[in-house]
Amino acid sequence: MLHHSQVLQQTATNSRESTRCGAIRNPIISSQQDGRNKLPIGVTVSVNDKDIIYICPFSGAVKGKVLITNYRLYFKSSDADVTVTLDVPLGAISRVEKMGGASSRGENSYGLDITCKDMRNLRFALKQEGHSRRDIFDLLFRHAFPLSHGLLLFAYVTQEKYEENGWNVYKPIEEFRRQGLPNNKWRITFINKNYELCDTYPTVLAVPFKSKEEDLRRVAAFRSRGRIPVLSWIHRENQAVIVRCSQPLVGMSGKRNKDDERYLDLIREANDTIKLTIYDARPNVNAVANKATGGGYEGDEYQNAELMFLDIQNIHVMRESLKKLKDIVYPNVEESHWLSSLESTHWLEHVKLVLSGAIQVADKVSSGNSVVVHCSDGWDRTAQLTSLAMLMLDSHYRTLRGFQVLIEKEWISFGHKFASRIGHGDKNHADQDRSPIFVQFIDCVWQMTKQFPTAFEFNERLLLTILDHLYSCRFGTFLYNCESARDQHEVRSKTVSLWSLVNSKMDIYLNPFYTPESGRVLYPVASMRHLELWVTYYIRWNPRIRQQQQSPVEQRYKELLALRDEYLKKLEELQLSDSSPSSRLANSPTPNTSSSTSSPSQQYTHLHTPF
Repeated sequence: MLHHSQVLQQTATNSRESTRCGAIRNPIISSQQDGRNKLPIGVTVSVNDKDIIYICPFSGAVKGKVLITNYRLYFKSSDADVTVTLDVPLGAISRVEKMGGASSRGENSYGLDITCKDMRNLRFALKQEGHSRRDIFDLLFRHAFPLSHGLLLFAYVTQEKYEENGWNVYKPIEEFRRQGLPNNKWRITFINKNYELCDTYPTVLAVPFKSKEEDLRRVAAFRSRGRIPVLSWIHRENQAVIVRCSQPLVGMSGKRNKDDERYLDLIREANDTIKLTIYDARPNVNAVANKATGGGYEGDEYQNAELMFLDIQNIHVMRESLKKLKDIVYPNVEESHWLSSLESTHWLEHVKLVLSGAIQVADKVSSGNSVVVHCSDGWDRTAQLTSLAMLMLDSHYRTLRGFQVLIEKEWISFGHKFASRIGHGDKNHADQDRSPIFVQFIDCVWQMTKQFPTAFEFNERLLLTILDHLYSCRFGTFLYNCESARDQHEVRSKTVSLWSLVNSKMDIYLNPFYTPESGRVLYPVASMRHLELWVTYYIRWNPRIRQQQQSPVEQRYKELLALRDEYLKKLEELQLSDSSPSSRLANSPTPNTSSSTSSPSQQYTHLHTPF
C-alpha cells in the first residue's frame, strides 16, 4: 500500500522522467480508506516533482511538493518549522487561472490561482524559468474538468468496493408501502416507466386513486416540463398529503385547464380537506413575472383552494448570497464588523425563509390539511420545502438510513439538477445555472440538529461528508440532473453510491445523544435570534476553527458509553464462567436461581443514561 509520503518520495527519483501533464502514470494506489492521507482505490497517479510555493493565507509562503492525480491535488510542505498539507478533490475545483506572466516582477507573483466550490481558494507560486507552471496547469485543467476534455468523471474510474450496495438504500415501492400506500385514495402508477410523461420525474409515481392515465397526460401538458402534482408523503393518521409539482402554464393571457383544476380537487377530496393549500415558494412578484415566459400560478378558478406565497428567492440570489458569505469568511474572518458583514450577505435570512416555509407546510399537514408545493420548475425550492417538512413530520427520515432515503427520494429521483447546479467536471465556472440549493438544504438540516440535539440519529460528520462528496465526483450519487440521465449513463452499474461508504462505517456518523421518538413533530424556531452560521462548514479551513475539539459533553458521553460496554462485557464473561460445567458441579443450582439466564444488557438496562 502506498501512502502520499511514499509517492512524494518517488518524485525525486522520477524527476528526469517527468513529462507533459497529459501523461498519466502508475502506480495504482490501493486503499479503501477515506482518511486525509490516503488515496481512494483505483487512482492513477501523475507525479509533478517541481518545487512549489503555497501562498497560505494563514502561514504565509510555504515551500513544498505537490502531487496531482486524476482525483485530487495533494500538497505537503517541506519546511521543517511549518507543517502544511492540502488535500483537495479535483471535483471541488471551480476555476484554475494563471497568475502573472513571464515578465512579472515581485516575489511569488507567477503561479496559479485555484477557486474551489467548498469555500476556499488556493494560490501557488512557481519559478518563472521555462514555463514551469504549464505542466501543472494543464494537468489540473484536464482532470478537474474531465467532461470538458472528453474524459470520464472520476466515479467511473475508481474501483472501490464495499460490502453493502448503497444503490439499494432507496426502493420507491418499499418506501410507499412504509407510508401505507397504495390505499383506497391513492394508487401507484408506472405511466412514466419510459420517461414519456416527464423526462425529469422518477418512473414510480403516486397519484389520486380516481385519476385516469389520460387525465395525467392532459395535466402534464399544462404543467411546466410535464411535472404533474404527485404525492411525496402521506400522514398515516389524518391522511393529509404533501404533493409536489411545477408551476401551471397560465401565461399572460391567463389560460385555464379544466383537467388540472379537477385533478387538484381530487387531491383535496382524498382526505376531505375543506380547502387545499397551494404553497408557491416564490415571491409574489416573481410568480407574476413568470407569466411573461408562459408560467404563472393558480388563480381564483381553482375552487376550494388557497394560494400562499413563501417569498423564497431564486437560484441566482442564493448564488450571490453564498459568494458574499465566502468573501467575509475566507481567508480571514472580518472580526471588527462581523455581525453587520454577516447580515449583509443575507444567507441566514434565506435559510430562515426556507425553514419558515417548511414549518408552514408541516403544520398544515399535521393539522389534517393536504398541501401542494411548487416553485417554477419544482426541482429547487420545492425539494427544499418538501424534504424539510417531511423531516419535521416523519421520525423515520431522522434516522441514518431514513435520511439517505429522503435525499434519494426528494432530491435525486425527483430531478434536482445536481449537474447544472454544481457543474461536475465542467470548466464553465460562470454558468448561471450554478447555485448552492442543496448546500442550503443541508444547512437547514444542521440548524434543526442544533435545535433538537436528541432527535436525529446521525451527526454533523454525516452532513459534512455529504457536502464534501457533493463535489468530489468520487461517487455516482449526485451525478447528472435526473433519473433518466442516470439510466442513460449507467450510473447504478458503473459507479459506487455514497451510501456504500457511509453504511460501511456507520458508527462514525451516529449521534450519541439520539433518542428515538416516533410520532413527534419537530417545529424549529425559524427566527434570526435562533439561527447560527454553520462555522464548522463555512469556516472550517481556518486553522483556528479546525483545531477546536468536539463538544466536551459529547466526548464525555462517548467515554461513558465505552465504559458501560466494557463493564457489560466483563459481566458477560463472569456469567459464562459461572455457567461452565466445572462451576455447575461445584455449585449445584437451586430451583429459584435457575431462571436468571437473561443477558447482562437485559439485566442492567438502567446503565444506559437516558437523555
